[in-house]
Amino acid sequence: MLAPKRAKYRKSFRGKRGGNSIRGSEVNFGEYGLKAITRGWVTSRQIEAARRALTHSTRRGGRVWIRIFPDKPITKKPSETRMGSGKGDVYEYVAVVRPGRMLFEMAGVTLDQAKEAMRLASAKLPIRTVFMVKE
Repeated sequence: MLAPKRAKYRKSFRGKRGGNSIRGSEVNFGEYGLKAITRGWVTSRQIEAARRALTHSTRRGGRVWIRIFPDKPITKKPSETRMGSGKGDVYEYVAVVRPGRMLFEMAGVTLDQAKEAMRLASAKLPIRTVFMVKE
C-alpha cells in the first residue's frame, strides 16, 4: 500500500476540491492513459487494486506508471466513541483527484489489451474515468 514515508504534519484539514487539474493532465510516460473526469478522493487501497488489475490483465506484460500518490492523511474516530476529545487517529491516506488528472499510464501492450486493462482498473476506482491515447 502506498503511504508517505514522513510528513510535515500528522493530520490535515479536509480542504476544498474545486477547479480542474492543470498539471499531470496529459500522457507523458506511456502510450495509453486513464484520465479522471470527476473529482474525488482515491485511497491507497483503491490505487493498489487498480494497479493489480492492470498488471493481471496484461499478464505482467508492458509497463505501468502510477501518476497519483496518496499523501493526504484522513482521520477517523473509533466506533461507539463519544463526541469531542479531539481529532481522531490517522485511518488511511488518500490522493486528491480533480477532473483532467492522469491516473495511470501504460506502454508496451496493444491498444485492445490496454483498453481492456484500463476498463478493469477503472472499475476499482470511485471516480469516472476516460481512456486516452498519446497523440
